[in-house]
Amino acid sequence: MLSKELTYLLEKFLQGDRQLMVLTGAGVSAESGIPTYRGVEGYWTKGSRNYKPEEIGTLRFFQKKPEEVWKFALYRRTICKRAQPNLGHTSIAKLENIFRDRFTLITQNVDGLHLKAGNSDHRTYQIHGDIDHIRCSLNCTRTLYEFPQEIGEKKQGEGLTGAEWELLRCPECDAICRPNVLWFDEFYNERYYRSESALKIAGKTGLLLIVGTMGTTNLPNQIFDTVRFKQGIVVDINLEDNLFSEEIRDSRTGFLLRGKSSELLPQLVDEIRKLRGWQPFEESI
Repeated sequence: MLSKELTYLLEKFLQGDRQLMVLTGAGVSAESGIPTYRGVEGYWTKGSRNYKPEEIGTLRFFQKKPEEVWKFALYRRTICKRAQPNLGHTSIAKLENIFRDRFTLITQNVDGLHLKAGNSDHRTYQIHGDIDHIRCSLNCTRTLYEFPQEIGEKKQGEGLTGAEWELLRCPECDAICRPNVLWFDEFYNERYYRSESALKIAGKTGLLLIVGTMGTTNLPNQIFDTVRFKQGIVVDINLEDNLFSEEIRDSRTGFLLRGKSSELLPQLVDEIRKLRGWQPFEESI
């Protein structure tokens, strides 16, 4: 059950024209069986060596050992492709169906489960990239290439064949391509991660739902600060407290909902539907 205070503010929000933004992290997909990148299962073991995500998930490491990074990336891609959306994902897709052009999804997840659940490409900002595209590691071109479908599922530690390695070469300069993901030693940009567009929409956001993220990266923090500065409502849906919690707890327009997103998001969707009379917003022209 949502509190009376939150229900009241949701009703006021629905009467206006500001944006609904949903910001998601690894906690949403963890319920679909995808290990969080920072958890124990996010480590990469090579022989007796355990590489931390902050080490192997870097451009510097890729430049030294590209095959190791690709083996790690392909194994995680296999896990992601096998996974199915859970009720958290489908509830967020329902929110887009309700709000339409008042809706934006900002996700730190690269697994594609939001799109598989029904969210649209043009309203989904994958600010850490995605597993379905690759790009030149030397930036000879800014083109994104579709991931080669000839490369199938990979077990943990399984290497690439010579033919598969050739499929990962840039069509323009023949350099090895890289996963289209944001690594730990890189910065956000508009071209690949739509960072400027995300912040622009944050300035128009009246309701921000934070789901399954600890708030440890820069752009989500900027989004949160922007929404708070614009006096938007913030609802944090997580299993435990995160870097946003203290400020939300001290705010009259901030709410902490603790529990599984697959359980709490359906309740939130039902409440919004009741307040809306089950009618979606009109598409803007």
